Amino acid sequence: MGEFLKVMSYEEAVLRLRKAIASQQAEECTLGESSGRALSGLLYSPEDVPAFDRSTVDGYALRAMDSFGASEALPAFFQCVGSVLMGAGPDFELGSGECAWIPTGGMLPTGSDAALMVEYTEKLGDDTVLAYRPVSPGENVMLTGEDIRCGQVLFPERHVLRPQDIGLLASLGLKTVSVLKPYQVGIISSGDEVIPIESQPQPGQVRDVNSFSLAAAVARLGHNASNYPLVGDEARQLKAMVAKSLQDNDLTLLSGGSSVGIADFTLDVLLSFPDAELLFHGLAVKPGKPTLAVKINDRLIIGLPGHPVSALMMFHVVVQPLLDNSKPYPLFARLLQNIASQPGRDDFVPVSLQEEAGQWSARPLLGKSGLMGILSRADGYIHIGAVEQGLAGGSICRVALF
Repeated sequence: MGEFLKVMSYEEAVLRLRKAIASQQAEECTLGESSGRALSGLLYSPEDVPAFDRSTVDGYALRAMDSFGASEALPAFFQCVGSVLMGAGPDFELGSGECAWIPTGGMLPTGSDAALMVEYTEKLGDDTVLAYRPVSPGENVMLTGEDIRCGQVLFPERHVLRPQDIGLLASLGLKTVSVLKPYQVGIISSGDEVIPIESQPQPGQVRDVNSFSLAAAVARLGHNASNYPLVGDEARQLKAMVAKSLQDNDLTLLSGGSSVGIADFTLDVLLSFPDAELLFHGLAVKPGKPTLAVKINDRLIIGLPGHPVSALMMFHVVVQPLLDNSKPYPLFARLLQNIASQPGRDDFVPVSLQEEAGQWSARPLLGKSGLMGILSRADGYIHIGAVEQGLAGGSICRVALF
């Protein structure tokens, strides 16, 4: 195959990949294991929160209408008939002109509809309380279901559970939740020049960077990565390793062997599998033009460039949208220098960020695709669209964070 097939936009590539990848299945997990997991469907509240009317202050529960007109000059008089205990429901009711001591979080006795802060009261003797200001019905009170109603939707499908979400679920007594099973992702690095990281490179050789960086990127998104042994430029060896990964995984990431060249036979190997379907070969992007994808039955293989920076950048651009259930927080920064771009392709440029006086600045990290140190210094990347001819220094740009 001497040239790329029809070069495609990365947006179209992502759409095709989303249609091709198998849907995530649901599984139950304990609440303690649910942090960072995505919900498999809508999650409803099984009960009201709070489950009873309760005070939000230390003071006295009473009927609000009995306090109307109270002031420092003319306080209202109440008869204190008891105290509310924490962790127990009151065993008494309040009538007209009666009150009861209540701590923050205590359950309002029947007959009361408000709580007066202790700061606005004075106790005379054992059972008389003076109120120096009025309260309105519902004041200093959290009503049953005011926070969460029984049957209310708590979170949408694919919501990624955060610590505060787990705290809410714990308050509702939910021991388990239904979440999406993580994808199983196989990672294969290919090329005669690629050697294990513990080996000392000889002239023309490079250590296997992609297996480790791609596996870390997959794990960071909450999925399971499996690294396979290195594969040389030999068709039968490559096909056997791909077949193994297809058997074990939902998705296979194959780095190297995607560009045009005499030894780059990866696409021919992939298309030799029964029911193989080419999704694309070649994207109108920089870096990462030779990226390819093939669907084999219900499994998906994405071929990434061999150069480490290109491979990881294309992971973020076309693979991460398939695996990431979270909603990345957008960050806007002022570009510190001009960046040229060729119209007709999308450019993705790594940047480092710095903050001063509440304003973020982005400095482009420019270099060749094999320089891994660039990405290790980067905080994210900016996207220059295919219709643009670059970005001017001083302009405000959106940064996708790593």
